[in-house]
Amino acid sequence: MKIFNDQMNREVVLPQYPPQKIISLVPSITELLFDLGLGDRVSGVTKFCVHPKEECKKKIIVGGTKNIHFEKIKQIGPDLVIANKEENEKSHIEILEKLYPVWMSDVNDFTGANDMILKIGDITGSMQSAIEISQTIHSNFSKIRATERKYKVAYLIWQKPYMSVGGDTFIHSMLQQAGFDNVFENEKRYPEISLENIVAGKTDILLLASEPYPFNEKHKAEFEKHLPGIKIMLVDGEMFSWYGSRMMISAKYFMDLQKICAGSLNT
Repeated sequence: MKIFNDQMNREVVLPQYPPQKIISLVPSITELLFDLGLGDRVSGVTKFCVHPKEECKKKIIVGGTKNIHFEKIKQIGPDLVIANKEENEKSHIEILEKLYPVWMSDVNDFTGANDMILKIGDITGSMQSAIEISQTIHSNFSKIRATERKYKVAYLIWQKPYMSVGGDTFIHSMLQQAGFDNVFENEKRYPEISLENIVAGKTDILLLASEPYPFNEKHKAEFEKHLPGIKIMLVDGEMFSWYGSRMMISAKYFMDLQKICAGSLNT
């Protein structure tokens, strides 16, 4: 038996170590588990766990992040369930933790993401791989150069109503890492906003994320009609919102994004 602390300072007792039947209720952490070399020990995932694509298809789907199928989890009989404070329902976690060891992540910034990676490495017995992933992330992000001009950006995650990101979110932290100033950094979590708010914030660039709402070219064209003078860009939401091993490639994405912005706005 071993005892660990999760990111919510809860004690998690593992009768068996390292765990052999892991269920991940967090898509970005599912990807991390595979990158840690634990694919054979991942027994259950959510329907939103899409990376790595072929490997996830082979796993038991235990529902969605907010719609868990408890019977499928019971059939697996996991010795570790990994969840997230924001992505999963508190009531579901309260049920699960009475039956299985449940490790909770709580990631709100770059530092917290790296802490999560190392803690997952510890509780799964894959610390060396976790250290290597963390080191790669730090190395790649250190290559991002500070831009001469920091663009003011509004990042949309939803429409009807329009929703952006506040200064206490992981996405905000990634915007900072990418060299952008978040127009709504003084807001909390995911504020509802209006087109008038975007204009009032003297926004240079409006970023339309591919998830959770799938903004596309049709939406981009519509925003361009209503927001003349503001650069509208479609961006990969996974690069901004998936904490974990995805961060190993997000730094390169941010650097490319900087170049696009500089080429289109620095005239």
